[in-house]
Amino acid sequence: MSYQDEHPIRASVRVSNSSHICLENVYFPQFICLENFIFGRFICLDNFISLSLQLKYNILRITMYYKRIIDIYLSEWASRETRKPVLLRGARQVGKSSAVRHLGKQFKNFLEINFEMEPQYKAIFQPDLNVNRIVMQISAMSGSRIEEGETLLFMDEIQECPEAIMSLRFFKENMPRLHVIAAGSLLEFALAELPTFGVGRIHSMFMYPMTFDEFLLANKENLLLEARNAASSQSPLPEPLHEKLVSLLRTYMLVGGMPECVGKWVETHDYLLCQEVQDDILVSYEDDFPKYKKKADVNLLRNILRSVAVQATKKFVYTKVGDYKTAEVKSALDLLILAGLLIPVTHTSANGLPLGSEADNSYRKILFFDCGLMLRLLGITIGDTTMLTTQILTATAADLVNKGTMAELVAGLEILHYMTPNLRHELYYWVRLAKNSLAEIDYILPSHLNILPIEVKAGNQGGMKSLWSYMREKHITEAVRCSLENFGEFCYTDKEDDDTVRHVNIFPLYAVSQIMKSTTSTSQLAY
Repeated sequence: MSYQDEHPIRASVRVSNSSHICLENVYFPQFICLENFIFGRFICLDNFISLSLQLKYNILRITMYYKRIIDIYLSEWASRETRKPVLLRGARQVGKSSAVRHLGKQFKNFLEINFEMEPQYKAIFQPDLNVNRIVMQISAMSGSRIEEGETLLFMDEIQECPEAIMSLRFFKENMPRLHVIAAGSLLEFALAELPTFGVGRIHSMFMYPMTFDEFLLANKENLLLEARNAASSQSPLPEPLHEKLVSLLRTYMLVGGMPECVGKWVETHDYLLCQEVQDDILVSYEDDFPKYKKKADVNLLRNILRSVAVQATKKFVYTKVGDYKTAEVKSALDLLILAGLLIPVTHTSANGLPLGSEADNSYRKILFFDCGLMLRLLGITIGDTTMLTTQILTATAADLVNKGTMAELVAGLEILHYMTPNLRHELYYWVRLAKNSLAEIDYILPSHLNILPIEVKAGNQGGMKSLWSYMREKHITEAVRCSLENFGEFCYTDKEDDDTVRHVNIFPLYAVSQIMKSTTSTSQLAY
């Protein structure tokens, strides 16, 4: 008799991640009576506690799944004949585990072990890193058969078991047909502590909060997304569709891209309830601070988060954080970047590719990794959330973009999120370092072996002095203006540069994915 036959409650829970979920099995198991737990087969208190945690865990997992860009890459990886194990990396609560469980529906068998909730699995990795023995013992302990080509093995919260992280590199050599994915919270800190890591034997994928396109799909705006994707500078959207997309973008700015927040918005359309979710997420991040590093100053980390919100899209000034030494602020800032909560945008001279070859780390802007969370944090910091909400929902396009920071923040995050997840990408900007100079280009991208400057503006041609100056200086003929205008374009004959014709494409802020498609020869997005 198998473990599942002997213990029908656990067996019912084990199938809770399949497409045939029976809520009755989760909420009303056969042994519902506490007496039966205590005096029946589950007389062991350890078993009772473990079962209770497992039930709670699986109940929480029964949520609506929203389509993600990462699904495309995970499915492609799964379809290969042989493959490296995947290490799914990203900040807490961006949807890593949900994406893997969604992928698991494609498999005959899906086995998930959680080292945080089921620490007994750690012992399997202690003696050695023989993956054949490890897989056999995981199968025996879970009561689930693991078959190469048929099973997806998911090791969640793997940072709790460094030996399990080390074992990943041996799956490629010894069990190349077995599908293995690992993920975890604060994983980057665990990786930094390991003496060696499986370079060339492990495939990393980086995951971020939901993009605006994913937000549209979650809200069942598929047809609107199709219409936007068909639009171009030569064929702008009809004004009603443009206005609808601008309105949805305003909502996205407030809600952000954390899956739980998006789910709450789809369910309720209530900004206040979304803010409650955002508060919970921010508290959980701050609760993680003591885990970053033994000597990390929790108050300093908290102050940096708030300072980043206040200084968003401006050159980050360390002294504005508070009464701390610059070296202390830099060290703590690096920890928050490593945790995935902050995204640096580094100045580059941008004379050629790669952009990083002329980067200057002393000039950096710091983006909070989610627009909704940053607004919530900023509201808490300045004490007036209502004002921020009103500004975003009612401000004119010019006010929203030129007088606030949200447009530049959203543009930068969207650019990063639409890049291939197979690498840890960097963001760059350009600023003329001459004294009293105000010339600045918000983002610089590589595009078809050339440089593409992107300026986030809402004004017309006359408000693009920095862009024209940069294009002339760097001998560039193509650029992008990202704004809340409709799709469009214009050309400029530069009389100061032998009548060189320069072309600027206008992309609405709700169409950053279209910008990213234009920078590569092949589309990275399937929708």
